Amino acid sequence: MHIDLTGKTALVTGSTRGIGHAIAVGLARAGATVVLNGRQQADVDQAVARLLEAVPGATARGVAADLGSAAGFQTLKAAQPQVDILVNNLGIFGPQPFAKIPDEDWDRFFQTNVMSGVRASRLYLPGMQDKDWGRIVFISSESALNIPADMIHYGMTKTANLAVSRGLAKSLAGTGITVNAVLPGPTLSEGVHQMVAPGMDEASARRLADAFVQAHRGSSILCRAATPDEVANLVVYVCSPQASATTGAALRVDGGVVDTLV
Repeated sequence: MHIDLTGKTALVTGSTRGIGHAIAVGLARAGATVVLNGRQQADVDQAVARLLEAVPGATARGVAADLGSAAGFQTLKAAQPQVDILVNNLGIFGPQPFAKIPDEDWDRFFQTNVMSGVRASRLYLPGMQDKDWGRIVFISSESALNIPADMIHYGMTKTANLAVSRGLAKSLAGTGITVNAVLPGPTLSEGVHQMVAPGMDEASARRLADAFVQAHRGSSILCRAATPDEVANLVVYVCSPQASATTGAALRVDGGVVDTLV
């Protein structure tokens, strides 16, 4: 299968590192013009440079905007008023005992993990409707189905991603616009590396992440942490013309962690 996204413009929110950056690279390799996003201009510039090094000849640019708040979308709209492909990847996570999660953290997680995708979809949907073609992808998590006891606020937001994705897909019935959610499982992204193995080299962090999966995700069929590229591969397909009959779906790339037949 040859995925060709030539002529399409794709925005990946929260794409200066980790899964988001891997998705941006994958879309660029497929020929899309890619817009990267992060909060700090220096981080965005470095991410664009890394993408261009990985995909020589690609067309990529960056927008520095904090999409965890409504104000950031004014900056985004001015810099990039239309896209064909939107990947709502921006998200934060972190373990915290339920009784110690203050209201401010519940709101911060909801604004960043849920409302960023709602606002971005609302911003770019009219342009997609004008063309009767578009792809919207919400990066959810297996934690949407297996709510982690130590990250209940995070799990709640990932479940909300599924609800928004499914409802938006249904509202676009009969159009050329698809809306899907992708659910990664344990993935050794840069953020996870820094959380579980700060200061460790890549090989050591990989061993620790794999040991975590085997010890705490016993249902995993993969028996190891995924790589960001493995998650990105599914997202790139979902954004492709070949995925035109896939919409309203919750697509798992979780290594089999969620123990269900459907």
